Amino acid sequence: MSQDVDARRIPELQSIVSLALEEARRRGATQAEADASLQKGLNTTVRLGAVETVEYQRDRGLGITVYFGQRKGSASTADLAPAAIRDTVAKACSIARYTAEDACAGLADPAQLATEFPDLELDFDWPIEPDAAVALARDCEAAGRAVDPRLENSEGATLSTGRGVRVYGNTHGFLAGQASSSHTLSCVLIAQAGDEMHRDYWYTTARDPRDLEAGTTVGRIAGERAVARLGARRLPTQKAPVLFAPEVARGLIGHFIAAIGGGAQYRKSTFLLGAAGQQVFPSFVQMHERPFLRKGMASGAWDSEGVRTRDRELVRDGVVDGYLLGSYSARKLGLTSTGNAGGLHNLLVDPSAGAPDAAALLRQMGRGLLVTELMGQGVNGVTGDYSRGATGFWIEGGAIAFPVQEVTIAGNLKDMFRQVAAIGSDVDLRGGIRVGSLLLEQMTIAGE
Repeated sequence: MSQDVDARRIPELQSIVSLALEEARRRGATQAEADASLQKGLNTTVRLGAVETVEYQRDRGLGITVYFGQRKGSASTADLAPAAIRDTVAKACSIARYTAEDACAGLADPAQLATEFPDLELDFDWPIEPDAAVALARDCEAAGRAVDPRLENSEGATLSTGRGVRVYGNTHGFLAGQASSSHTLSCVLIAQAGDEMHRDYWYTTARDPRDLEAGTTVGRIAGERAVARLGARRLPTQKAPVLFAPEVARGLIGHFIAAIGGGAQYRKSTFLLGAAGQQVFPSFVQMHERPFLRKGMASGAWDSEGVRTRDRELVRDGVVDGYLLGSYSARKLGLTSTGNAGGLHNLLVDPSAGAPDAAALLRQMGRGLLVTELMGQGVNGVTGDYSRGATGFWIEGGAIAFPVQEVTIAGNLKDMFRQVAAIGSDVDLRGGIRVGSLLLEQMTIAGE
C-alpha cells in the first residue's frame, strides 16, 4: 500500500468498502454500510527549549454494519487485507443474529443520499520534517517566555499536523470519499510571582497551514494571558452579568446543540424537549448551519450516513427551527434526517445589532465577570442546571479591574439562553461553532 494519505487513496478505499459490502450481501444481509479510513500525523512538543516528544502516527481501519431485516450487527478491523475484511463481515453478521429487532434500524432513505460532491478545500499537505517542527515549537515557546521574566516555567509548545482520507459506502449504491487535514500549534505557559502561579494558553488551528497564526504570535498571546492572571482574587458571592469570551462561548452554544440533538430528544433526556418552534433565545439571536464553507473545520457535503447536508437556519429570531437528526433518531421521532448523523456542520452565530467588539461588550456590561476559562463538568443536560469553576477578570466601569480565580458560576441553561444580552463580532473561527463573546444579563457567582 502507498504511504501517502490523500485523495489519491480514495479509489483504493472504495475497493475495500465495496468488497465488504459484497461480502455482506453474499452472507444474506438485507442492507449494509461500511466506512474505511487512513490517517497519518506528526506530533512534536518542546518544553523549556528541550524536545519532550516527537511522535509519528499512522492508523487505518474499516467498520462494517449489517442489517438482517431489523437486526443489526457491527464489527471493525485495522487489517485491510481481503481475508481480514471477509472475517470482519462474518463477525458482524454473527452479531446481528443475537440482537433484538428495532423498527427504526436501517440505512438512510435512498432519496436523501448526496449526489453532488463539491471540492470544499479541506485537505492541505504540510510536509514539515521533525527538525523543522521542533524549531517552530521552540520559537513559539521562546516568544512566549520572552514576554515577561516571570514566565520562567512552561508546559510546552506543541505542533500537531495530520491528514486523513475516508470512504463511506452502503448497499443503496452510495460510495464516496473525502480527504482532509488539520494542523495545530499551541503553547501553555506558567507565570510565577512568589508562591503564586498561573497557567494560560493560546493556539491556532486550520485546514491549510498557511492560515495558521505565526508561532511567535501564539507564544506571545499565551505569555500575555498567563501574566495577566497574576494577582488573581476571589469574589464575594453575588449575582452579576457574565461575559463569556469567544473560546468559552463556543461551549455554551455547544450545550444548546446537544440539547436539540435527535438522541436527546427521542430519549426525552434534554431540558429542551420538544423545543422546535419555541422561543429559546431573545429575538435578535440568529444561528445558521453552513456545511459548504471552504476550509471549514466542520464542512462536508454528506454526513456519516451519506445523507446530503444543506444550509439551514437553526435558530430564527430566537426560535428553534428544528432538531439535528440522523436517520435513526429521525425515525424514532417520526421525522426525516437533517443530514446531521455524526454531528453539526459549521454553526455560525450572528453578532447582535451594531456588531459590538470585545471592548464595546465590556462597556455595555459595565460591571461584572469576564470568563476566559471554565473548569469541571457541572452541566446537567436533562435539567439544564449549570455550575462550573471559572477564571477570568472582574470588570468595573467597562474596563478590566483585576484577575479572578476560584469562583463558580451557576444558573440554568434555559434561563441563561433567555438572558443573552449581546453577542460580539470577535468571532472565534477555530472550530465548528463560530461565535463571538457572549454577554448574559445575570448569573450567580459563588466565591467567598
